[in-house]
This record gives sequence, structure tokens and C-alpha cells, in this order.
Amino acid sequence: MRFIFKTNYAQDIHLAKHGGHIFWYSLLMVLLVAAPWLFAEYWLAQLTFVLIYSIAALGIMLLAGFTGLFSLGHAAFLGVGAYTQAVLTNAGIPFPVALACAAGFSAAVGWVVGLPALRLKGIYLGMATLSFGFIVEEVLARWESVTGGNAGIHIKAPDLFGWVLASEEQFYFLCLTLTVLATFGILNLLRSPTGRAFVAIRDSEISAQSMGIHLAHYKTLSFALSAALAGVAGALYAHKLHFISPDQFNILQSIDLLLMIVIGGLGSVHGAFLGAIFLITAPQMISLVKDYLPAVVGQAPGLQGVVYGAVLIGFVLFEPMGLYGRWLKIRTYIEMFPFYRKGMFKRQKSFQKSDRLK
Repeated sequence: MRFIFKTNYAQDIHLAKHGGHIFWYSLLMVLLVAAPWLFAEYWLAQLTFVLIYSIAALGIMLLAGFTGLFSLGHAAFLGVGAYTQAVLTNAGIPFPVALACAAGFSAAVGWVVGLPALRLKGIYLGMATLSFGFIVEEVLARWESVTGGNAGIHIKAPDLFGWVLASEEQFYFLCLTLTVLATFGILNLLRSPTGRAFVAIRDSEISAQSMGIHLAHYKTLSFALSAALAGVAGALYAHKLHFISPDQFNILQSIDLLLMIVIGGLGSVHGAFLGAIFLITAPQMISLVKDYLPAVVGQAPGLQGVVYGAVLIGFVLFEPMGLYGRWLKIRTYIEMFPFYRKGMFKRQKSFQKSDRLK
């Protein structure tokens, strides 16, 4: 078992807690960089989708996992970013400028949506964000002169000031770069006073306010940052599909985003990536398994929804910390064997949410 002895305060906020982190994450980066030469084109496309959804998951993890604000309309921010990117790119705007505008416009919309969060909590905030999602979907469908309406809109390949990323490999490296930047951005944000204020609001709004944290400012800021990341993911999503329509950003997409962070592990950056991997690989696994099931089950139109619902209920009941929480238990069991106690991860009533392992 590894024991980490800290001798100064700076060690408490290091991104890498020990040499093992540096080794394993470096190995992971080498594998990701080599992915275009290791995997077939289909699996590389699926990995690209994992990276795109990971950016969106980081955004909603910041909002729900670290600030404690509930959103059921987050797909609307994806739609805002996707359509902003599509309109500007088709107008000849270079990709970096269009991406910055997509993130900025999504953040502005997120700030406006975050205003109801100042007075609403829990399910009521979820209903407000759900209503916002319906409004955005309707606007995208009705504003035909800009969005193309229900017929959708095509989008050109990313143009980096004259360098057009037309191949799958080039676009994959673009998504990988943006995912790494988003991850480092979130990790550094969580180490900053702003990130600590988010966690304090999640744990107890009354306690946070008593410590001088401005609730209105940090709640709207959390919504804006979360929406900005969703806008970046939406922009990449539009370029990946080359075509977008309003029905791609409906309530089901919002539920998928929420499903990612719950199954991956609420309140954990690792959980955002694990949830994205689950969301992309689950349909592939279901399509492989259903051929071996009876026709009445395997050919049922709602099979994927039933599986998703069963998995979500299972995690809520038996593993609230998600996939990353399960990995923590397995790792701790291996490190402490044979001295592992079954109830050591059982949270006592006196523990706060911020006491959980990340």
C-alpha cells in the first residue's frame, strides 16, 4: 500500500500526487496518440465520439458533480454550440474563431439560464432547465432562415486558417488536443478558490454563504462554464457528423449526459471519462448481445432504454459512487489485502460530501 507524506502545502494541490500517476497517464497519452495506427477506422471514430462526449461530461460534472446544481436541459447547450459553429464555419470563419464564438455564446446562454438557479433547487431547477431545453429545440426548428429548420444544416470540415482537416485522423487529433486542454482546465479550476467555492456550495449553501462566498456569482459562473464546455463539445459533434438537426438535441440527449456522470461517478473528473466510454460502448455491446437473445427480447424496440434504466437503477442502489467508485474499492482491496474491511467505504453521517475520494 502506498503512503504519501506531504511536507509543504504546495504538495496538496499538485496534479500528480506521486510518480505512478505520471507514469500511467503518460502511458495513456502515448496510447491515445498512437490510436490512429493501432485501431481500425470504425473504432477510431468511436474513440473520437468518446473524446467529444468527455468534454460535455466535464461540463455537466462541473455543474452537477462539483456545484450541486441539477440540469435536465444540457443538450440545449450542445445545440447552441453546434449551430453557432455550423453557421459561422459555413460563412467562412476559421475554426478557432468559430469555436471561441460557439463557446462564448453557449456560456452567455448558460449564464442567463443560471439566473433561475438563484431561487430554485433540486427538482424545480431540473424542471426549469428542462423547459429551457424544449424552448431551444423549438427555436432551432422554427428559425429556418438560420438553422435550416427540421431539414437540418450541413457543416464544412474544420478550417485552421487555410489548413482543412478533412481526414478522420486529423479530426481525431483535434478532438484529443481540445479534450486534454479541457481536462487540465477543469483540474486547475478545481484547485483554485473558484473551484473550492463550487464545492462549498455543493456541500452546504448556508455554510458557504457564511464564509463570504457570493452564491449568485458562483452559481451563474458554474452554469456559464458548464455551458461553454457543452458548446465546445457541440461544435466538435457537428463537425464529426457533418450534419445536424434539432431532434439531435432533445430531452433524450440531456438524459444521456446526466446518465454519463451518474454511472461514471458523480463528483469525479475520472467519472466523466468513464461515463463517456460507457455511453459510446453500451450500444455496441447491446447490438452484439441481442443476436443471442430470443427474438421477442432482442428485436424489441425499447431494449436499449430498458438496459440503460436497469443499469442506472443498479448503480444508484448498489454503487452510488459509479464506475470510478467501484475502481477505488477494487484498488484499495488489492493494496490492503488481506486487511481490507468490507464497511470501510461506508460513509458515516458525520462525513461531508467533500470527504469522498476523488
